[in-house]
Formats: sequence, structure tokens, C-alpha cells
Amino acid sequence: MALEHHSNHKMRFDQQVDNSLNYVLPFIEKTVEIKSGTRILEIGCGEGGVLKPFIDRNCACTGVDLDKIRIDLAHNFLQNEIDSNKATFLLKNVYDDDFQTKYKNYFDLIILKDVIEHIPNQNDFIPYLKILLKDKGQIFFGFPPWYMPFGGHQQVAHKKWTSKLPYYHILPMPIYKAILKLAGENEDKINELVEIKECGITIERFERIAKASGFNIINKQWFLINPIYKFKFGLKPRKQFWLFGAIPFLRNFLTTCAYYTIQKH
Repeated sequence: MALEHHSNHKMRFDQQVDNSLNYVLPFIEKTVEIKSGTRILEIGCGEGGVLKPFIDRNCACTGVDLDKIRIDLAHNFLQNEIDSNKATFLLKNVYDDDFQTKYKNYFDLIILKDVIEHIPNQNDFIPYLKILLKDKGQIFFGFPPWYMPFGGHQQVAHKKWTSKLPYYHILPMPIYKAILKLAGENEDKINELVEIKECGITIERFERIAKASGFNIINKQWFLINPIYKFKFGLKPRKQFWLFGAIPFLRNFLTTCAYYTIQKH
């Protein structure tokens, strides 16, 4: 049974704005000076809620997404900002030659909030982002580590128990698909969840890719309770306990959200 914000677009937008204003932007500001004219790209921008607090700080914001419906929503919710040239939202693939040519070494900051776990070939994608960054440019990542209770995004499943059952996404693929079919999930939803399973990323794997791609990890914060859960489940955000965070692999099972900023060498 999908949560209300999955179908209520304005609710989801407002939650994105609140989460970005109170958690994402303050985390980024620890290592990036956010000022008028700061050039920011959000990949997988959806409705644009994450960018709204940055737009309000007079940053030069560009959002891209491959979902036309969500780009259309961004134009609806942020039409005034677009008309005043404070923001641009594009139905675009960042791999396209024209995008790379226009924005080569252009951005001070790239944001990927709840996106990297949906992108295939992360070993190629993360180093590619260096092309779009200025020297000393930084990238923010926020993502759910794969082994956490709902790392498979099963909360978007249609059936009540498949959307609320934790950890079963880490079962072998044939068993996972069999459970979804047995529960009565339709083929489109099963394919969506299978794609997420194929792209899931752990804390350790993310750090390995970032370092191998020529980035320095300059800040990180893990959460025992994801800040967005105050909207989804009524839970108070809580940072990860130092003891759990100090134990590799185990921390993936108990960390519901990881924030990182990385920087080009």
C-alpha cells in the first residue's frame, strides 16, 4: 500500500522543500558556500522541491529528470521562479552530447537526492560527473544503503504487506520476484522493484567508487532514522549511533539514510 505522498504530488513537493531546507542545505553548507549565483545542478530533480531552498538563496539552479510528468509538475509548482530566470527544469539525460557540451566544467555543486540507488552502471556514472563540475566542485549524495530495512523501496509496492515488510528485498532475486508475484503485484511494479534491486548501493561500495573515480570524501553523515521519515512514518530524525556506524557492513542494516559530499581532486 503506497504512502499518500507517492500519489499526492503537492504533498511530496512540500515535503521535499522542508527536508531540503532543514537537512540537505545545512549539510551541504558545511563544505560549500551557498550564495547568489552559485551554479547548482540537481540530477533526478522530480518536482523541484529539493532545489527550492537553493532557488530562494538566489542560486542559479538547473534541474534535470527523465520523467516528463515530474518535470511538468516542476514547471507548475515553480513557474514564477522559472519565469524570473532563477531556475531551469529540463527533460534531459545528462549523458547527451549537447548537455555535456553546454555544461562542461560549469557547476559548483551537483545534487543527487535519493537518485544514485536508481542509476545503473554507477562505476561509470559517478566519474562521468567530473565533466560537469568546476575545479573544486562538489557533489552531494543522499541515499538509503541497500541493506537497510526498506532499501529496496518496497514501500512503493501496491499490496499492504509487501509495502510494509522489511528486509525481504535482500533475498536472492528469484525468491524476491516469487514473493512479489505471490502477493499479487502487477508486472510493471515487479519490474520497477527488480530494477531498484539491481542498482542498490551500500555504504562501502559507494565510498570505493567515489575514491576510485578521483573524488575526495569531504563530509558524511549517516542517519539511524532518515529525516524524511518524519513525514512518511511520523518518526523523529536521528543520527546514527557512533558504535553502529563504526562497524562496516553491519551499519548498512541499521542506517536508513547516508549523506555525503565529495569533491574533485
